[in-house]
Amino acid sequence: MQHNVLILDFGSQYTQLIARRVRELNIFCEIFPYNNFPTDLSPYKAVILGGSPFSVRAEDAPHPDLSQIRGKLPLLAVCYGAQYLAHFSGGEVAASNTREYGRANLSYIKEDEIFFQGISQNSQVWMSHSDSIKALPTNGVKLASTHDVEFAAYRIEGETTYAIQYHPEVYHSSEGTKMLENFLVHIAEVPQNFTPNAFVTDMVAELKEKLQDDKVVLGLSGGVDSTVAAVLLHQAIGKNLYCIFVNNGLLRKNEFQSVLNQYKGMGLNVKGVDAEDRFLSELAGVSDPETKRKIIGRVFIEVFDDESHLIEDVKWLAQGTIYPDVIESVSVKGPSATIKSHHNVGGLPDYMKLQIVEPLRMLFKDEVRRVGATLGIDPELLGRHPFPGPGLSIRILGDITPEKVQILQDVDAVFIEGLKSWGLYDKVWQAGAILLPVNSVGVMGDERTYEKVVALRAVESTDGMTADWVHLPYDFLMKISNEIINKVKGVNRVVYDISSKPPATIEWE
Repeated sequence: MQHNVLILDFGSQYTQLIARRVRELNIFCEIFPYNNFPTDLSPYKAVILGGSPFSVRAEDAPHPDLSQIRGKLPLLAVCYGAQYLAHFSGGEVAASNTREYGRANLSYIKEDEIFFQGISQNSQVWMSHSDSIKALPTNGVKLASTHDVEFAAYRIEGETTYAIQYHPEVYHSSEGTKMLENFLVHIAEVPQNFTPNAFVTDMVAELKEKLQDDKVVLGLSGGVDSTVAAVLLHQAIGKNLYCIFVNNGLLRKNEFQSVLNQYKGMGLNVKGVDAEDRFLSELAGVSDPETKRKIIGRVFIEVFDDESHLIEDVKWLAQGTIYPDVIESVSVKGPSATIKSHHNVGGLPDYMKLQIVEPLRMLFKDEVRRVGATLGIDPELLGRHPFPGPGLSIRILGDITPEKVQILQDVDAVFIEGLKSWGLYDKVWQAGAILLPVNSVGVMGDERTYEKVVALRAVESTDGMTADWVHLPYDFLMKISNEIINKVKGVNRVVYDISSKPPATIEWE
């Protein structure tokens, strides 16, 4: 991780996607806000300026200090970044007559340029901007055009600085990854050495050095992140790792015992704590989703604190924090507190006198899975769908009762087992059921019913930042709907959620 790429975030929805594309090239990169990045740039081999919803012509436009970057490190400016370099370096940026958004094709590519090596004439790119560069900055050299955008790409003579007005990171830029490779590998000469094997080797060594003979306590959830974190720590410190798995009463049906059984064969030191009654009593009568999250977070910490005190001389708390959580907590737009308040990134109550260790804090979800595979973790466990930290509490809309939890657990079990038996589970990134706060009129036999409605949700995604609903077969949906209504007392109607993210989040609360 000594040959990093620094990505400056200007608030674009695509910034994380740039990082993902760079990581796919086996190159380690980090995202920082444009106004709060490291002063020591010695670990970095290249810098990328991201896009932004702002106009460079606006008074409140992001204005980074590039004095330690330009001319000193290879620089790639994307979209807003390209316009920023032009606007403040002797060029001209003006509002476009029509907004340049969507697919475009490169109609001109300058010959013998390394940046466009292997890029086909007429290559498709993705535009997303309302301003356009009308004149290049001082010493600017045009590299590419589209039919509507003359300066689609340029470089600055005398510097290793490149700029493009399109987004190479999105799927619709058909050769965008190749362009990033040309810049990072062939121009900036960044080594491609960020692999799962290298990560495991480096992280285990780092954990050994940091933790020495100290005891570490980790809250296991049964999910991918905490499991991979546990196995990494176990490789580093062995018996000094103490894992605690808390049943908050909001897990999937029979999950508490099945997860404990799953960990038995992994050599981990795991203690199961059944705190169902404590959580449900605290949640009684609460309907607001953010209040639910805060209660669950608080009670979990209280239970966890009680249990950790039973272990002598514990000095560290391990967390399965991953990179999207870290990015959201330090982004240009500020911490996403109301979106993910259950992610306690780098923070603990004052009364918990523990230091924090987060071995996965620089990995995306798919990278965590690849590291898990390198560690030899069971593919079935690595393939588990993500499950929200607050559990079924945010899939029960309205107040929570033991009866509602039972209904939703039974519905969820029918849905998930159905996906598995039909061979659909691994084709879905995340699936679950939502208990709606409405009753529906129905007929069962000769009787009129007035019972609960449940919504089924199944999405495909890479890391949850964006997601599309899955086109499950009608025959499957028909069978699952019938099975839920026949088997789960209290439900008489099933609907399927066909919303994508954005605008709809994966969870309903």
